[in-house]
Amino acid sequence: MTIRSMTGFARTEGTLEGASWHWEVRSVNGRGLDLRLRLPAGFEYLEPRVREAAGRHLSRGSVNITLAAERSTSNAEVRLNERALSQVLQAADRIRDLTNATPPRVDGLIAIKGVLDVIEAQEDPEQGAARADAMLQSLDTALTALVAARAAEGARLAAILSTQLDEIERLVAVVQSSPARTPQAIEARLKEQVRRLIESGNGAFDAARLHQEAVLLATRADVEEELQRLTAHIGAAREMLASATAVGRKLDFLAQEFNREANTLCSKANDIDITRAGLALKSVIDQLREQVQNIE
Repeated sequence: MTIRSMTGFARTEGTLEGASWHWEVRSVNGRGLDLRLRLPAGFEYLEPRVREAAGRHLSRGSVNITLAAERSTSNAEVRLNERALSQVLQAADRIRDLTNATPPRVDGLIAIKGVLDVIEAQEDPEQGAARADAMLQSLDTALTALVAARAAEGARLAAILSTQLDEIERLVAVVQSSPARTPQAIEARLKEQVRRLIESGNGAFDAARLHQEAVLLATRADVEEELQRLTAHIGAAREMLASATAVGRKLDFLAQEFNREANTLCSKANDIDITRAGLALKSVIDQLREQVQNIE
């Protein structure tokens, strides 16, 4: 089985020249590929490459990709803004003239916003490019791990789906071999219905017309076509489970077809055993449709 689930999680970490980061990638089921990115300030430029990397690994799912980054060393330079300090001192002198306050302390002065400026040194473009490449390589590792997690979950789903298909096949065989579908059983039911009609009426029946109606009734009650289509759907589903491509949408459509045939079979059933098998069939198909929603 090679199908993949759309549910998974992966995390990777990386460091390079004083910078450290980690990626977290989570995915759940979705109709298409829905990417939601959370990148810290200053790393927004990575978004196009992150989306491209995700698209290479994934085809469906609602995917959250989060980057957390920090630098253990900083190239920032602290500079005294002498003009701002001069203005602060002039203001302090004026305050003392008016209030006889004590002179300001140095620690109080440098705490005033604007007196000290923290200036980030310009990063070497080559160093920034190298860090970006390392981060994206780390993301690629996370995405590979996510695909592996989704494949492992897909294997579990495939086992469940295979069991459900076996049960559908068993129930189809129950209906196929039901004694109620034999011509003799159908004839007996029709004769009993006709007998009741004759007993409750005046007995004036056109024998030829009665025969035609009986044939039509038998034809409408026949579920052979539904059984054949269900059998064909079982074979198609098993082929999809063995496929190496993303088959989630196809399986979803096929599950709807399963349900349609089961509904028709139940509506045609004119025997209690066939009705029971049809209802059990619908229950298993509903379970199968639920599981199929998680397949990529």
